[in-house]
Amino acid sequence: MRPQMFRGLVLMTLATLLLMGCPGKAPSGSDQPTDSAATEPTAPGTDGDAAKTKFTVAWSIYVGWMPWDYAQSSGILDRWADKYGIEIELVRMDYIASVEAYVSKQVDACVMTNMEALNMPAASGIDSTALILGDYSNGNDAILTRGIQDVKGLKGKPISLVELSVSHYLLARALETNGLSEDDVTLQNTSDADIGPIFLADTSQEAVVTWNPIVMEIQQAPGVNTLFTSADIPGEVLDMMVVQTEVLEQNPDLGKALVGAWYEVMGIISQEGPEADAAMAVMAEASGTDTAGFKAQLATTAMFYQAKAAADYASSGEVQEKMDYVRKFCFDQGLLGEGVSSEDAVGVSYPDGTTQGAADNVKLRFDASYMEMASSGAL
Repeated sequence: MRPQMFRGLVLMTLATLLLMGCPGKAPSGSDQPTDSAATEPTAPGTDGDAAKTKFTVAWSIYVGWMPWDYAQSSGILDRWADKYGIEIELVRMDYIASVEAYVSKQVDACVMTNMEALNMPAASGIDSTALILGDYSNGNDAILTRGIQDVKGLKGKPISLVELSVSHYLLARALETNGLSEDDVTLQNTSDADIGPIFLADTSQEAVVTWNPIVMEIQQAPGVNTLFTSADIPGEVLDMMVVQTEVLEQNPDLGKALVGAWYEVMGIISQEGPEADAAMAVMAEASGTDTAGFKAQLATTAMFYQAKAAADYASSGEVQEKMDYVRKFCFDQGLLGEGVSSEDAVGVSYPDGTTQGAADNVKLRFDASYMEMASSGAL
C-alpha cells in the first residue's frame, strides 16, 4: 500500500499562534505514516521580494497530484521554468506537514484541498490563490458499513474516522442530506494508519469513513456496503495548487510555469497510447502501486484534463455553492479560529468579482486567469 495522504487534520495550535502574530516554523505532527522520501523544503526567501527567481513548491502523494511527480521526473517542469527564467524546486512532503510549511511561508506553493486552503492558511491570515483546480474527489472518499443498508441506519452507531478531515466532512454532509446530524452518531477518532487494518480485523465494527486506496481494500471484504461517497457530493472536495498571493502577484511567471507544466502533463495522460501508458506507469510506481491500481484510483477522481474545463468550473456559480457547505462545516467545527462568530469571518473571492464572507478580509482567491491563458495558448 502506498504511503497515505492525510487529507485534513487541522492543527488548531498552528492557526491560533499565527492569528496571535507568532511567526515561525509551524509545529510538526500528523497522523500520516512517515514518508521516508519526503524532503524538507528550503526557505523561499523574504516576503515582498519581487526579484525572486527560485521558488519552492510542496506536494503530497495522492492520485490527483501524482502528475506533479511526472512533471518533475520527465523534465517538463524544468522546461517550463526555463522558459520563464526561473527555478522551481518541487519537494514531496507528508500532507499536513506540507500545508504547515506553506502556512509558515517555508514554501511558495502547495497542493491542498479547498477545505484545508480555507481552514489552515486562510483562517491563519495567509492570503492564498487557488491557481489550478486539478480535480475533485468522485468516489475516493466513502462511508463503508457492515449490516447497515442506508445512511439513516447510522443513527445511534459508532463511526470510525479521522476527525476534522475530509472524511469528517463527508460524514457531516451525508448525515445532513438524510435528515440527521452528528448528534445522532458517535465519532471514534482513528488514525489514518490504523483505520483500515482495524476495521478489517474487527468485524464487530459497523461503520467507517476513509479514502482511497483504503476504501478499495475495505470494499473487497465480505459483507461490506458502500453507503455514501464523494461522488454523492460532486465538486465539494477540490484538489488544488495553491500559491501565496503576494508571491504570485509579484512573480506571475511562477504561475505561468506551473500552469503550463500541469496542462502539458494533462495533455499526455488524457490521451490513449504508449506515451500515456508510460506516464501512468511512472506515476503508479512513484505512488507505490501498479498501473492497474493507479487507474482504479483515477477512475474515482474527476480530473479537469482540459484547462478550459477547469477555468469554466472555477468561474461557475457551482464552486461558490459548494464552498458554502465547506465554510459552514469549518465554522461549525471551530476551524476558522477562536472567537469567530460566523463562516463569513474569512472572505473568499471568485473570478466573477463576487465575494463570500468579509470583503475586507479576503484570504482565499479562486483565480481562473492562468488556466484561461493555458486554454487560449497564451502561455
